[in-house]
Amino acid sequence: MKQIVILSGKGGTGKTSLTAALAHIAADMNTLVLADTDVDAANLEILLGPEKLEEYSFSGGYKAEIDQNICSGCGRCLEVCRFNAVIPPASADSSYRIDGISCEGCNPCVYQCPENAITSERAIAGAWFVSRSAYGTLYHAEMKAGEENSGKLVTTVKNAAAEKCSEFSDPVLLVDGPPGIGCPVIASCAGADLAVISTEPGVSAIHDLTRILETVRHFGIAPAVCINRHDINPEKTTEIEAFCEKDGIPLLGRIPYDPNVTRSMSKGLPVNAYYPSSPASTAIAGIWEAVLSVV
Repeated sequence: MKQIVILSGKGGTGKTSLTAALAHIAADMNTLVLADTDVDAANLEILLGPEKLEEYSFSGGYKAEIDQNICSGCGRCLEVCRFNAVIPPASADSSYRIDGISCEGCNPCVYQCPENAITSERAIAGAWFVSRSAYGTLYHAEMKAGEENSGKLVTTVKNAAAEKCSEFSDPVLLVDGPPGIGCPVIASCAGADLAVISTEPGVSAIHDLTRILETVRHFGIAPAVCINRHDINPEKTTEIEAFCEKDGIPLLGRIPYDPNVTRSMSKGLPVNAYYPSSPASTAIAGIWEAVLSVV
């Protein structure tokens, strides 16, 4: 199995658009499996238009709950909670309650309650899906707002995708990773053969590029770079290219600013499915060839 993960030092660099376009190119390989591990804001499905086949609940951390029938109103839970998750009674005829968003599942309130009125159970933090797209099976997920353990959910999605890959003799797993350098990114990188880093010639480009490069290299993953919308700031593009050359990072290609990318997104299509001969489509085709040569 060859695993290619698309990353970026920050959001908004065209990472998902690139992944969708690469999926469109690679679909004829008949061994392509897709995963969207940006579980906090998954949107690859918008461009792939998949049909959901399976859905599974995902349990995150623990959440406390107070049994109103047992609570004596002593307020001990309010005293020991470090996260301001306990809501005191609003009136004489109401009881203490737990704010599920603020609760961290640390459980001192459970242990300290003299009436044993507080229990702690694993909460449903989201769901993950197996879907069928025109380009291959897609594994993706949706995290509920404010929930934790997104790194664990990423691992769940990737493990399921890897299991699907075992059905093929020479599969390619294409992963649309999350932006940044946090836990979900680290989980997305696990087992990758190549990290394709999508960047753009903005003011913070080198800073963001350096952060993600340090992350993937720490885990022994080979990096490569593509520059999106390279022509909006030629000076910064030259700076990025010089940085990559000095650091020995393969430059896969440059994608020009192309209004057809936005038009294709509004249609819910990869740019090369919407307009195969557009400047961006042509550039991405070259990037895919470069990816295959590097892998």
